[in-house]
Amino acid sequence: MKIDHIRTFLEISNCGNFNRAAENLNVTQSTVSARIKAMEDRFGRVLFKRGHSGVELTSAGQHFRQYALNIQRLWQQAQQRISLPESFSQGIGLGSQVSLWDSLILKWIPWMRKNAESVAIHVEADYSPSLMRQLSDGLLDIGVMYNPRQTPGLVIEDLLEETLVLVATDRREVREGWVEDYVFVDWGEEFRRRHGEAFPDMDTPAISVGLGSLGLEYILQNGGSGYFPLRVVQPYLDTGKLFLVEGGPEMLRPAYMVYPEIARNQDTLELALGGLRDIASQWEQR
Repeated sequence: MKIDHIRTFLEISNCGNFNRAAENLNVTQSTVSARIKAMEDRFGRVLFKRGHSGVELTSAGQHFRQYALNIQRLWQQAQQRISLPESFSQGIGLGSQVSLWDSLILKWIPWMRKNAESVAIHVEADYSPSLMRQLSDGLLDIGVMYNPRQTPGLVIEDLLEETLVLVATDRREVREGWVEDYVFVDWGEEFRRRHGEAFPDMDTPAISVGLGSLGLEYILQNGGSGYFPLRVVQPYLDTGKLFLVEGGPEMLRPAYMVYPEIARNQDTLELALGGLRDIASQWEQR
């Protein structure tokens, strides 16, 4: 099976239309149809249901899509590794959740460049479920995340604990009515549990967001309150743009690093993990 067939399958599954997929891939519609027919003949299964409004994946197509994504990622990774200049002896891939980039990953990258000049670095941002899949499939060497799951062959190691604090754009305390302009930021399952224990009688907030930076920018522009990492809001606390809400309990949000028990390049992996541990320890000492 050719990688062009995989790309074609994924493009159709994304846009739901053979003609549009052909345009996006810069090939003819007959080429797209021929590639899908070849795949369906190979599997002995229909991958797409055709209709007047377009196409959608069959059950077999839905099962194959995850494999196709992994094949495409592996191919991209192979291209990156094989095309490394002679000055690089090997490469390492790290994936992290977005909210840890500025404080951790952007410090780890120069640390690696200083301590492992011959190692090429590939980094990307994603959420925990996707990072775990890529680690399981061998597409990443290290994942830094908040919500890992136990997976055979992968090690989950405590990395750091982040302090979330309740802040507002004016001075206030936790009392009746304080949640009128509260913005609930979903920091994950553990945070939701602790939040429910701390505020058992709270009604569903009018605004909830899944990205911390979005919630913070909203209250800075429109006023309000919410839970955010102390390291992120400290500059605003120092300048008086934000205030700690009196009576608002702090909540700890642990972050972990996940990596394979047995790695392709164990020495490089250990070096990279050591760098993350070192940077995390300096952060927690501040």
